[in-house]
Amino acid sequence: MAVNLTDLSLPQLEGLKTQLDQEIEFLTSSIGQLKVVQTKYVEAKDSLNVLNKNNEGKELLVPLTSSMYVPGTLNDVEHVLVDVGTGYYVEKNVEDSKAFFKRKVDFLTKQIEKIQPALQEKHAMKQAVIEVMNVKIQQLQQSQQASQMVGTTKA
Repeated sequence: MAVNLTDLSLPQLEGLKTQLDQEIEFLTSSIGQLKVVQTKYVEAKDSLNVLNKNNEGKELLVPLTSSMYVPGTLNDVEHVLVDVGTGYYVEKNVEDSKAFFKRKVDFLTKQIEKIQPALQEKHAMKQAVIEVMNVKIQQLQQSQQASQMVGTTKA
């Protein structure tokens, strides 16, 4: 059911604007979170490029935490453990891992593309509400000025 914005009162318009602000914030946050995860998958896929025969046996630093590393040696350049979610890891070869990460990136791209139009629509709706609010405020101010004029001429 469509509602004509001009039929709403100023407090109703203010409530609608607040609701749209919340929806815009939620959609913006959702897109941001999806982009963070997408970047994580792109980086993981790119990291697989160092796994080649030339690097087999080379020393490297293995992260224990985000700020602590231990020395290690790269023994197997053909297989990796891939985090497939909820604490499960699957051993895959490098090519299968690249394909897995590509599918994840593609899926997230589609999700972002689905949300983007809804976000643009909410922005347009908010702009329309603001415009109607401004018109109503101007009308209110003009009617107050007119009533003040009428009040001063009677006195």
